[in-house]
Amino acid sequence: MTSPRLRRSIGSLLIAAACASLACAAAAHAADTTAAAPAAATQQARHAITHEDVWLMKRVGAPIASPDGKWAVFSVVDSAYDSKELWSDLWLKSLTDESAPRRLTFSKGGESAVAWSPDSRQLVFVAKREGDEAGQIYRLDVAAGGEAQRLTSLTLGARMPKWSPDGKQLLFISDIYPGNKTEADVKQSAKERKERKYSARSYETTAPRYFDKWLTDKQVRLFIVDAQADATPRDILSGSQLAALPGFGGGQGDEGQTLDAIWTPDGKGVVFNAATNRDAAQREAIHSQLYLVAATGGEPQRLTQDQHSYNNLKFAADGKTLFALSDADTPGKVYDVNRLASFAWPLVSPAPTILTAKLDRSISRYVLPEGGKRILFSYEHAGLEKLYSIDVKGGEVRDEPSLPTGSISSLSSGGKSLVGVWESSINPPEIYAFNGKQPKRLTSFNTEKADKIDWQAPEHFWFKTADGRQIHNMIVKPANFDPNKKYPLFTVIHGGAASMWRDQFVLRWNYHLLAKPGYVVLLTDYKGSTGYGEEFARSIQFDPLKGPGDELNQGVDEAIKKYPFIDATKLAAGGASYGGHLANWLQATTTRYKAIVSHAGEMDLIMQWGTSDGGFGRETNAGGPVWSNLPVWRDQSPVMQAGNHEKGTGFTTPILITVGELDYRVPANNALMNFAVQQRLNVPAKLIVFPDENHWILKGENSRFFYNQVEEWLAKYLK
Repeated sequence: MTSPRLRRSIGSLLIAAACASLACAAAAHAADTTAAAPAAATQQARHAITHEDVWLMKRVGAPIASPDGKWAVFSVVDSAYDSKELWSDLWLKSLTDESAPRRLTFSKGGESAVAWSPDSRQLVFVAKREGDEAGQIYRLDVAAGGEAQRLTSLTLGARMPKWSPDGKQLLFISDIYPGNKTEADVKQSAKERKERKYSARSYETTAPRYFDKWLTDKQVRLFIVDAQADATPRDILSGSQLAALPGFGGGQGDEGQTLDAIWTPDGKGVVFNAATNRDAAQREAIHSQLYLVAATGGEPQRLTQDQHSYNNLKFAADGKTLFALSDADTPGKVYDVNRLASFAWPLVSPAPTILTAKLDRSISRYVLPEGGKRILFSYEHAGLEKLYSIDVKGGEVRDEPSLPTGSISSLSSGGKSLVGVWESSINPPEIYAFNGKQPKRLTSFNTEKADKIDWQAPEHFWFKTADGRQIHNMIVKPANFDPNKKYPLFTVIHGGAASMWRDQFVLRWNYHLLAKPGYVVLLTDYKGSTGYGEEFARSIQFDPLKGPGDELNQGVDEAIKKYPFIDATKLAAGGASYGGHLANWLQATTTRYKAIVSHAGEMDLIMQWGTSDGGFGRETNAGGPVWSNLPVWRDQSPVMQAGNHEKGTGFTTPILITVGELDYRVPANNALMNFAVQQRLNVPAKLIVFPDENHWILKGENSRFFYNQVEEWLAKYLK
């Protein structure tokens, strides 16, 4: 029995009487139409944030604008601590009037990879519904109403569908097993694997793992299918020499490899990015070049002839320009900013025009609104992400109307409409319109709940390092803050290192939830962070931990000098991933902190190089392989600083160590080594292992337990 669906039409925008469930009613009530700016604090009594506040906020997904600019479709997750009670569905919002958003689907499984048909009447999406062993493509006629219709039934599923320009076909990604030519071959290969009596995995190239998954021998392919039920998909890379190369593939994601692919404007071909040296990932950088293949299949033509990587492909509305984001993959460097590139189409030259060559910031996302004269995009800077634009031929970057705080986390354009998600640390994500005026809020799924929380926006400040580097920081104050009191300081360290603390609402290290027990939280963008230019992000090369650690310590010093309400005698530090690496480094090299929290933190650079799911970048960062005589491998491994314990200069601070057993990015052997060292040196330590978590703690009850453990650990040594 299929899940109930809303039967409706765009013209009426009426919810059917069948929508009588409590989940539907509650969500519809939350989705009222509201004013343009973030909600102001109300006069009612407000409470300190709770884990329930954080975890049960509705999670509003990226909106997709219809081609005619009249509608936006987006997902909303009704979260729950029990995954069986979690719901994720599609919602529709008119972009031409003030009507409230309407729920389109009602299914726990959720939908992803939503795409509008060119006539703005139909949607396709990927879902795993009754009878599906893998995600399949479904089509929903939004204009006429009715049930969603399944369009694919492939053994290994389908993902990332895109309509052809004439709306008659769909391009999508799926997989095959080695040697397969037909779906019957794939089905037989899957059957053989399922019936095997052994469970061994075999690998001949790197890397065998990714985040929390052991990789299989599946091979990514591009398919085209008529946009109707029971049509037969065609593998348009089948038999090509390119796809047969041992290093052929795309970027790795949770659902497997992906190829960024789009239709050519005439619908006769497909442009896509792919790498041909994935089998050499342990010894060289992987470059994703652009290729063109006929919609009927055949041997792809390589379009670019450099060593850059290209992604996020888009054609201009007139079909005369191909745009992409370009990563220069500079040899010997650990980071390059993403720059906006363009190619005349049909391709005149394989060399792109770099439109943002003068902008020393990495483009996060971009859109091509109707009219095509300017490209709109966003990039990170100093804790914020705002909207900017540039002429399609390049030139000066122009500021566009943005909210003064917070971050834009998605953008989509259709017709004359531009929509996206905006959020801040005290304004959970909502859909906004960005149409050349003051941004206008279109949804209010979380505003009422947010108004009841006692929280303040982060305060920003900068300081200058001894070598002249400007370092940006934010501080977050606890509920019921009193500037006349003294508060312990908890410096929380972001991961990456190629990331940035952002003024946004976060789940895993929520600033206000960490501050709730009565701490001031300090967020420092140490060198290596993004949002401050290419050189700043590259500056951790050959200095992965010491330099950033020194800047974190200086950030603490500067905060103490600047804010008299900070108690300089009660300091703590913690972080996850690269933040966990740095937490371990601080515990190994200083005694100024009363407590440390380290999640997914490395202890030994050499061990991390050999056991993580990526190694060449670490080698580049160190300046040579682990067997070279380079001191960084030893001198900046926290475990190798254990001698500081006897000197009284490190390895004395009590440390809480947490790790997901399924973490293959920073494998659990790091945490085990960390705990062993603490025990060997008789340092107070606690190890917590989450058997069912990966690099992040993603399950509700595990998250609640983690926050409780952090709170108890800090209270034990700071209160």
